[in-house]
Amino acid sequence: MKKLNKISVIGMGLLGSSVTLSAKRALARTRVVGYSHRASTRQKARHYEVADRISDSLEDAVVGADMVILATPIQTFEGYFKQITPYLEDGCIVTDVGSTKTLPHKWAAAHLLKGVYVGSHPIAGSEKRGVEYARDDLLVNARCILTKVRGTSAAAIEVLDDFWSTLGCNVEVMSPTGHDRIFGMVSHLPHITAAALVNSVSQQNIKFAGRGFIDTTRVASGPSNVWTDILMTNSDTCTEAIGKLVCQLQTLQAAIAAGDAQKVNKILAQASQKRAKLIQHKIDQKELF
Repeated sequence: MKKLNKISVIGMGLLGSSVTLSAKRALARTRVVGYSHRASTRQKARHYEVADRISDSLEDAVVGADMVILATPIQTFEGYFKQITPYLEDGCIVTDVGSTKTLPHKWAAAHLLKGVYVGSHPIAGSEKRGVEYARDDLLVNARCILTKVRGTSAAAIEVLDDFWSTLGCNVEVMSPTGHDRIFGMVSHLPHITAAALVNSVSQQNIKFAGRGFIDTTRVASGPSNVWTDILMTNSDTCTEAIGKLVCQLQTLQAAIAAGDAQKVNKILAQASQKRAKLIQHKIDQKELF
């Protein structure tokens, strides 16, 4: 790995703080610096000692950094790209932990030097938020997607591959459009579905919900502002994904309405078998349990 003397993480929420804690654990000779635009969050970050140092200014956080990682809502990325550019030294790699990638690559091309940006998406986190829930093992055995376009520095890809691997991730590389298509279906659509399911039940009746309902809708507890950013920055894929889900629901609805138990059973069995294969794959890859 290229020697990383200083890593700066902008955004001290659950994921940003977990990245700093993981880097502190895995990269003992690297100075890990955190920054948040909120003074109260900086105070918490210092209290929980999630980084070697918490900067009070964005300039101080990124000056001299070998790598800058954005862990803020996606819609803030363009503004941060503009703000940090004057302070970045030659060779500094800029990445992020955002859940969509097409627009960040577009913004980076407009505001950062050619080749310095690589998209990163560690598939880790929870419905909880805040620095107080950060963990230094959150990234262990997590999949991390790196995204590149024509002109992306091969050396930067290699450094980030080593970096995330050192933190415990299993790394894959793909295009930003490919990333957004995949995660629109397997990540963004589940959140949409969970939110819609919760909102389909009246406040009076929802108190009777059992563990199945609670497990199914867990992700609906995620921060609404973060998820609004994700859905708005991947709107075409999310719209298409909703259409596919509606089609599946309508097929099941029609079978139930027609009293076609055989078709209902076939649909449910197909889903059960498909999920069983998914769980076994995740166990084999050590991504679960």
